Amino acid sequence: MTDKIEVVAFDADDTLWENELYFQEFEHKFCDLLKAYQPSATVSQELFKTEMKNLHMYGYGLKSMMLSMIEAACRITDGTENMHCVEEIIKLGQELLQKPVTLLDGVEDVLLQLQGKYKLVLATKGDLFDQRRKVMSSGLMKYFCHVEIMSDKKEADYQKLLDTMKCNPRNFLMLGNSVKSDILPVLELGGYAAHIPYHITWQYETHDGNITNPNFIQLKSIKDITEHLL
Repeated sequence: MTDKIEVVAFDADDTLWENELYFQEFEHKFCDLLKAYQPSATVSQELFKTEMKNLHMYGYGLKSMMLSMIEAACRITDGTENMHCVEEIIKLGQELLQKPVTLLDGVEDVLLQLQGKYKLVLATKGDLFDQRRKVMSSGLMKYFCHVEIMSDKKEADYQKLLDTMKCNPRNFLMLGNSVKSDILPVLELGGYAAHIPYHITWQYETHDGNITNPNFIQLKSIKDITEHLL
């Protein structure tokens, strides 16, 4: 691959730093908040259903989750404890919006090894303010020549990134933990994609089935990418 790849793009959440772990902790607290009304499994289902309904309006990220939580709580409680639930959701969400960034193992070492040999890009999706905060707080900004915060990660979004970087898909490699968002769209465009598994996956991002595309690379950890690029 070293004679093909020019641009290496990295997903952010759960690829470079912890994220879904905190979102799930937030959801568990939300379920506990409503345990007098519905079992946790039912509350989680209602929340996910609400998130999916609102995705086209709110997009991805913590603020979107908070708004869907408020809506789901109003529906589940039938309006009997709206203010208490809303205040607690906002409090917990704001705490998470200020949480320090925790890098995953091996991330900075890999970026240091690849810097100067490839154009490194950070390609993430979600709320603009929150993602920008995490990027700046991570201490990793110095490794990237470009940061792209997308509203979604579909083929058109990646094509826009490729156009910005003036990069042909066959010279592009995307690394990430979500097969649905980080891998499949890039493969469809003719690029290369490497999957880095993370132990927790948001229900929306799950994908079943094997990938047989020759441009697909399955890694055990982010550190393994150096075997393909160095």
